[in-house]
Amino acid sequence: MSGCFVGVDTSNYTTSVGIVDSDGNILANIKKLLPVSAGECGLRQSDAVFAHIKNLPDVLLAANNILVNRDIIGIGYSSRPRNVEGSYMPCFLCGEDIALALSVGRNISPMQFSHQCGHISAALTSANAWELASGNFIAFHVSGGTTEVLLCKAVGDGFSTTLIGGTRDLNAGQAIDRAGVMMGMQFPCGAEIERTAAEYTGKVPKAKISVNDGYCNLSGLENLSARLFKESGDKAKTSAFVLSFIAETLFKMAVYARENNGDLPIVFAGGVMSNLIIREKLKTLGNTYFAQPALSTDNAVGIAMLTRRKFLK
Repeated sequence: MSGCFVGVDTSNYTTSVGIVDSDGNILANIKKLLPVSAGECGLRQSDAVFAHIKNLPDVLLAANNILVNRDIIGIGYSSRPRNVEGSYMPCFLCGEDIALALSVGRNISPMQFSHQCGHISAALTSANAWELASGNFIAFHVSGGTTEVLLCKAVGDGFSTTLIGGTRDLNAGQAIDRAGVMMGMQFPCGAEIERTAAEYTGKVPKAKISVNDGYCNLSGLENLSARLFKESGDKAKTSAFVLSFIAETLFKMAVYARENNGDLPIVFAGGVMSNLIIREKLKTLGNTYFAQPALSTDNAVGIAMLTRRKFLK
């Protein structure tokens, strides 16, 4: 039987298992969203843990269809949100339990990585750009739970990361979701806002972007989008405004990051970066790398790839 590497990720929004073969080819990207009630903008940790417990049998059954004829060489999991002291979320305990269960009888010690490193790994894998990890590069991790700019280099447990920018209030994904829920969309709202924004053919209203010393403020976007929707009643116009605001903000943050850290390649990771409208603006920076949408949103393929790379070192 041929061998493979398994990654497990249990974030606050998605239950995920990723599988890659010995050559680094992606065999499976299995994931199931955690249910969120209509009108809500997220989950409490206790509810997320319970939802993962309910999701895991379906996810593991799908994974077994791939694993049944393969030897598991290594197992990795997301044990924490970030590679920093004190980074912790209870929902990642679900993934740890599954990784430990899969290792029973296989003489395997599961490897721990951060959820953030998994996202960066997934972006490098999808963009076929792992050569960047041999030196310094800039990574944006932009999602509902994180908006950070990092100076990165590959190390044994993922990536060494130095924070060089981020948000001072709302995360980009939060701002998008709050605007979407305000307009009656179902959380998570990113995909629906993107579809709705694409319908707008008029001029997108401009707003003052707040970026200082590499850090942004996004809380004002919530009020601005609510006011625009109240005045216009136009979901498409409001959606286009929200995405334009996020794109311009990230663009300014990227310019600052390069001005202060050198003209380095930039890798964009995280669920918000699955948005094609935002990506088109950021591509104009040049020397940029993006994951395919399926590997931008929460997934465990990045963790599986980190497991493979660490095992083969």
